[in-house]
Amino acid sequence: MSPTTIYILVGGGLLLIVLLVVGIVVSSSSERKLMEQRLGQYLDDGAKSNADQQADKAALTEWVSRRVAKTSYGERVARELARADLKFKIAEYFALIVISIFLFGMIAFFLGGGFSGGNASLISFAIGAIAGFFVPRTYVKRQQSKRLIRFNDQLSDMLNLMVNGLRAGYSTMQALEAVSRELPDPISSEFRRVIQEMQIGIPMEAALDNLLRRIPSENLDFVITAINVQREVGGNLSEILDSISFTIRERVRIKGEIRVLTAQVRASGTLLSIIPLCLTVVLWFINKEYLMSFVNPKAPGYPYCAPAVGFVILFLIGSGYLIMMKIADIEV
Repeated sequence: MSPTTIYILVGGGLLLIVLLVVGIVVSSSSERKLMEQRLGQYLDDGAKSNADQQADKAALTEWVSRRVAKTSYGERVARELARADLKFKIAEYFALIVISIFLFGMIAFFLGGGFSGGNASLISFAIGAIAGFFVPRTYVKRQQSKRLIRFNDQLSDMLNLMVNGLRAGYSTMQALEAVSRELPDPISSEFRRVIQEMQIGIPMEAALDNLLRRIPSENLDFVITAINVQREVGGNLSEILDSISFTIRERVRIKGEIRVLTAQVRASGTLLSIIPLCLTVVLWFINKEYLMSFVNPKAPGYPYCAPAVGFVILFLIGSGYLIMMKIADIEV
């Protein structure tokens, strides 16, 4: 058995042990600590939740999450997970990425010839590992997009419910509570979180700003700005929200029509960009000799032509994708 194979087996065994320990720690975490920690993520920068102060410092996921969350990258990851409404801690998300990298890498490793494939198997493992690295992030981005679209579609109904409540004599907080009870997800869960933050002492302006960070919607920005201005200078909030509701309803309708009309352009740009890369990967696994002829060192002009041609191919694919997405990106 070659030293490379021994290193792979030892590394894989150690990785499995680490993942097993992480899984045990994750499964032993209580639901209460998870809920309190997630609520504490949306407090002001100077405020700290009781859950964070009482967290179990011996838990591996708690330790990693606290350390990573203090960095700018950790804050960005936490915000991305909150926007996608995924019940993961930062450490759990990183563990998922590691599992995905190892799983896809091993699948590609065995498809590329396994332990008898030599360097080709290592290249196959690298291809699978790269794909595994991007799979969780792609899923998170897709969940964010779907959730944002659903939220914007429900925003006009939320405003109508608030307007009716305000005209019936409700306060702003009571109207928000009605929204959290009457409407479906995701808008109900987001406003329920706003109410919970206000109940533990967070000012309404800060709670609404936290909502805007979780839901980066221009339409929601209009609503929050109107509520904050009305609380400072006064005025008829129901009339303001009624006018905003009509504007948002029309914007959602127009954006929906544009999304349908540009769906073909976006799908074509995505497919035309993915097909060459996917075809290259497929050829690597089913016919390596044919693909490696492109980088044959004995070919005339190889040291100069092959890298240049590869760079031109990637440049044309990337520029074509960006141009088609720019054409389909129509501002309303």
